[in-house]
Order: sequence, then C-alpha cells, then structure tokens
Amino acid sequence: MFNKAILIGRLTADPELKQTTSGIYLVNFQIAVDRRFKGQDGERKADFITIVCWRQQAEFVAKYFHKGDPIGVDGSIQTRNYEDRQGNKRTAVEVVADNVFFVGGKNSGNNGGGSYVPAPAAAPGPAAAPAAPVAYSSGAASDFEEVEIDNDLPF
Repeated sequence: MFNKAILIGRLTADPELKQTTSGIYLVNFQIAVDRRFKGQDGERKADFITIVCWRQQAEFVAKYFHKGDPIGVDGSIQTRNYEDRQGNKRTAVEVVADNVFFVGGKNSGNNGGGSYVPAPAAAPGPAAAPAAPVAYSSGAASDFEEVEIDNDLPF
C-alpha cells in the first residue's frame, strides 16, 4: 500500500497555532490548489485541501506562512469520522504533513526555496542534532563551467 500526497498551493487564511491539552502544537490550514485544466467556462478551478501539521512543523508554518503565500506540502491522506454540532455524522479528508516547504522566489512574500523536514523521533542511543530549515542561494555564472558536447554519448 502507498499513500503519498504532494501539493503546492496558496494558503487561504493565516495559519493559527493551537496546542492540545497535552502541550503538543498543531495547525490546521487550507490551501487552494489550481487544477491542471480550465473548465468549460474557460476558468481555471481550484481545489481547497485541508492540511494538518504537528509539533515543530506547526510552529514553522505559523511563524513563516501567511494568507496568500505559496506553500509546498508532502504527506499522507487521512480520513476521520466525527459528529457535528447538530449530531450529524461527518467524514473529514485531510493531508497530514510529513514535510512543509517554501515554494516560489523571494518576491513571493516568503524566504523562498527553503524547506523544513522534521527531525526523526528520538531513538535510544546518542542524540542526533535536529534538522534545521534549508536555505538556498542563487548561483553565480562563475560557479559553472562550459562542457564540451560529445556526440558519442552512451545514451
């Protein structure tokens, strides 16, 4: 079995950091993801996907992302059943994020190009250093060298 969702969209509202009664941070937010094709009316439609982040990822999203910002998410799709205030049974479909990352450039309103990958759960033995957000910078022309084209390539 395989359950993997990779999405890039824009936040529909500012994420709001919450905390469970046991002190674990979480944030629920929605992203608008454009469909690949236009509808019959010529307009591009969007799907609104609910995302759930836990712990350090929740703090990261609440700190660095705001309404309208582009965001990348990869995680798994989960469903849960609940009862609404009127007593009706409902099903929620949401993506539980494994990784959340910046997309777009510096002009898109965020740091652009970095990502946050949470540190793995602590295992017995020596403690590992936590993963930090990754930042990328633009390359300069002097970082590259010209490669001669050889028509005798093995592929």
